[in-house]
Amino acid sequence: MDAIVKLGIVQADAVIGDVEGNLGRLETLVVQAAEAGADLVVTPELFATGYDPAGAAAHDAEAIRGRLSAIARAAGVALVASTVDHSGPHICASFFIPSGEEIARVAKHHLFDVEKHHFVPGPQYGELVSWQGLAFGLGICFDVEFPEFGRALARAGAQVLLVPTAVPVLDFHLEPQAEAGGPRGAWSYSATQTSTLQVPARALENGVVIAYANHCGPGFTGHSCIATPFGHNAALIDDGRGVAVVEVSAAAIAQARKVNPYLLELGDDPARG
Repeated sequence: MDAIVKLGIVQADAVIGDVEGNLGRLETLVVQAAEAGADLVVTPELFATGYDPAGAAAHDAEAIRGRLSAIARAAGVALVASTVDHSGPHICASFFIPSGEEIARVAKHHLFDVEKHHFVPGPQYGELVSWQGLAFGLGICFDVEFPEFGRALARAGAQVLLVPTAVPVLDFHLEPQAEAGGPRGAWSYSATQTSTLQVPARALENGVVIAYANHCGPGFTGHSCIATPFGHNAALIDDGRGVAVVEVSAAAIAQARKVNPYLLELGDDPARG
């Protein structure tokens, strides 16, 4: 029997330090995703505290995870949410099932910029989570920008990657090269390319679905997405608050891996997982 999960993402603006307000906004959107049919919902990185590496570690992470567990239970969905694990300290992502039980917690492996001053990297990419007949791999934000992340988890058997993120606005234009000719923008960079280029490419090259949930609002790129193993975004939220839900099936993933047999060529069974 084909394993099918309706995969949701939520995107919203968080206020730094306003745990109660942020959790309220998150709960509203998770409920909206559940009402749209989602079985599993991915939320942005460090959303409950607001993305603030310096301040996030000062909050009671266990209490926040308790609240996130209650949100999953009340909405009747599995929930992937990012908090701090003080044992590292790490930035982490937790997988809560609809009963509210936390069945997995994965530490961010690739720390970005100022995060290195407040956290330590997870020692390796996380182990897989099996739920509803599919194999899930978890990562956080910067992890997905490294090809090794997607490839390691896909080779281990992951069919779906779940990635809370917080992508800051960054635009760069290399004027001397642009003046030398070529298509306009060819020597430019925008951090929105993570959602529109890198995440779909990671999905294509590894034969996986990727759910990528980002912050919106001032300073963040938005553009949360769900990418298919055919290298396209099946959902893209753009700039504001919102939810998206996409049906994901093991059969569709297996078919994509037949079309582009990268894992098979590496010696891995594309049906594994």
